[in-house]
Amino acid sequence: MPKKSPLELGLRQLSQAITERQWSARDVTAAVLSRVEALDCDLHAFCTLDETAMAQAEDIDRRLGEGLPVGPLAGVPVAVKDLISTQGLRTTFGSRLYADFVPERDDIVVERLKAAGAIIIGKTNTSEFGYGGIGHNHVFPTTRNPWNTALTPGGSSAGSAAAVAARMVPLALGSDGGGSIRIPASLSGVFGMKPSWGRVPLFPGCRDERYPGQSGWESLEHIGPLTRTAADAAFALSVISGPSSLDRYSIPSQADDWILKDPGTLKNVRIAYSCDLGFAVVDPEVCAAFENAIKQLGAVIDAVECTHPTVGNTEGLLDTLVALETDRVGLKSMASDRGIKLDGWLGSILERTWSADQFTAALMERKRIINITAKFMGEFDFLLTPSTATGAFAADTYGPAEIAGRSLPPSAWVPFSALANFTGLPAASVPIGFTTDGRPIGLQVMGRHLDDRGVLSLSAVIEKLFQHDRWPGPPL
Repeated sequence: MPKKSPLELGLRQLSQAITERQWSARDVTAAVLSRVEALDCDLHAFCTLDETAMAQAEDIDRRLGEGLPVGPLAGVPVAVKDLISTQGLRTTFGSRLYADFVPERDDIVVERLKAAGAIIIGKTNTSEFGYGGIGHNHVFPTTRNPWNTALTPGGSSAGSAAAVAARMVPLALGSDGGGSIRIPASLSGVFGMKPSWGRVPLFPGCRDERYPGQSGWESLEHIGPLTRTAADAAFALSVISGPSSLDRYSIPSQADDWILKDPGTLKNVRIAYSCDLGFAVVDPEVCAAFENAIKQLGAVIDAVECTHPTVGNTEGLLDTLVALETDRVGLKSMASDRGIKLDGWLGSILERTWSADQFTAALMERKRIINITAKFMGEFDFLLTPSTATGAFAADTYGPAEIAGRSLPPSAWVPFSALANFTGLPAASVPIGFTTDGRPIGLQVMGRHLDDRGVLSLSAVIEKLFQHDRWPGPPL
């Protein structure tokens, strides 16, 4: 019997240990559920647990006992963001409009997880329909940061990030339309990957017109993993990536896409970096940690240059594009019929009067940004920035009161992430340290068109520079 807890292992090692009968899938699932029971009363990472989890695990054990084939994630416990549909398991999208909704089918990624032998533990909390960078909604208690429960873990994949950081599960799925994987990864001290647009297919999410709210963000949305390491994220992507006939934008995934490059091959790359992209206000501690990471990386990779694409502040563009892709008519009608008032960012989008000229101007601005970024990434293999402009702040708020002593709009703390959504480029957040009061800090790695493997490989190099065995919560 291995000395470590099964929840200390990476995905590949854990699945192998279960397949080799060092642990039963049932015992691993029981350990997960026990930790969820002990911690989640304070964290609220999960909003719905799957009552079939133990039966799923017992089926894996049965198949192993009978010598039947099992998948590459056999027995691995996984959490799924509550924006992602799960057949027969309540999926609320964080909205009172769907408080009792039970999908008729799994999302493609959930189908693939199940086919790979993963155990679905439950659904993780999110902001309403993903509109917002925190984990607050009117259906469930607000998700808390495992490092300090007075603080937010970031969002909108709040519960997924908190569940991985607290080591309740080694893998959780998130979705990312403007940073909603990378933002909570940064604030929660875990690894989060937004793959290239289309690399992981989406359906019914974004594309089922029957469900207002769920069906938005089509040209911005991505699904990806939150894990403890880049290697774990690569292993998860090997399962969930690849084309589907249900997603007309999905792209192929070659057999070697997720084999991380040897660190030696990265010595020939060119890396651009910027702490502010020329406009952002960044907390001094975040900037200092970022500059330290660049210095250490520069000792490993020579070609590191302080520069950035001149795209400017894109906050208003995200707002308009999200409004363009939101079923405003459907949501307003549904909310009116149910007598429910939608507030926050979503509410403001529904209340405003938008013109066709505004939407056209936003589409042209997006093209400008894509073209500038493509030209820039023709010269550089990677662009590095902080993942967020500040560390975690008070839960149940939409942003810090100020950054670097300046009062700013609530969304000013997330200036870096939307660029990868506008362009569809792969991007990840890698933990690089902590503030003096113990809040995690993340570094964002953005790569060239379709170079997901390169982003993961560079992220793994950065991870090695900042390895730590410090995790929140009680020991495993």
